Amino acid sequence: MKPPPFSYHDPRTVGEAVGLLGTLENAKLLAGGQSLMPMLNFRFVQPDHIIDLNRVEGLSYIREAGGALEIGAMTRQRELEFSDLARARWPIMHEALLQVGHRQTRNRGTIGGSLCHLDPSAELVSLATGYDATVTVAGPNGQREVPFAEFPVAYMTPSIELNELVIAVRFPKWADKHGYAFVEFARRHGDFAITSAAVLLEGDAAGKITRASVTIGGMGTAPTRAREVEQAITGQVPTGNLFREACESCRKLEAIDDVHAPASYRQHLATVMSRRALEKAYARLTGSDAAPARPH
Repeated sequence: MKPPPFSYHDPRTVGEAVGLLGTLENAKLLAGGQSLMPMLNFRFVQPDHIIDLNRVEGLSYIREAGGALEIGAMTRQRELEFSDLARARWPIMHEALLQVGHRQTRNRGTIGGSLCHLDPSAELVSLATGYDATVTVAGPNGQREVPFAEFPVAYMTPSIELNELVIAVRFPKWADKHGYAFVEFARRHGDFAITSAAVLLEGDAAGKITRASVTIGGMGTAPTRAREVEQAITGQVPTGNLFREACESCRKLEAIDDVHAPASYRQHLATVMSRRALEKAYARLTGSDAAPARPH
């Protein structure tokens, strides 16, 4: 398979890229290309213009600012995977990134490209949901910020205009001592997950959970926050079957039927994956779990 014919554009600034988006019809942005190139080859998309963002200045960085991790849209997934800053203070990112495709995929794939592709099973999309991330978008009228809860508007469709592009994303910081876990079920390592669970926990000295974020990926058009689970465990010291009983509410989450799994199976997986992630995250919160493995 080869892509359909298109005109290639190579801007060097965000302003140039925005200008091209505003003047060219049927244009697509090229970031890492790990999703776009297969879609071109299979003729799922047939743009007249490709705008390459790889040499646009100032879109690749990882930094801490204002109590949040700020990441430029063209930052490679591999850079984030090996970031000491991210691994020390946002450790769930490292755990999730190890399940994104394969090493070759992460070498080219970008965080902005993944968020804009917006596959509901994508690990980075689930993390953005769980962290209540904020996306920075640039357009002809300047920059604006979009809470990630408002970013998905339909299946694989972000809430950005045709003449806008994502330039950064910001992940708020949780307490220095917090529990975290990312688990997923996929047919093979490197495949998109059928269902995943991302958990963040904060607690007090007595072991009581004071804050919780539980995100289920792969269920529908976008990852879902399991609000009933969060409410059921917040303020509690996990004893007995607290996690198991709280996660039963995931069977009520809306889920899709497709060639990979029926809705009922996804709901069952959501129940199991969320419980496993909670147990792992709480063990880390209380110090009863071993430290995560070094990057590889």
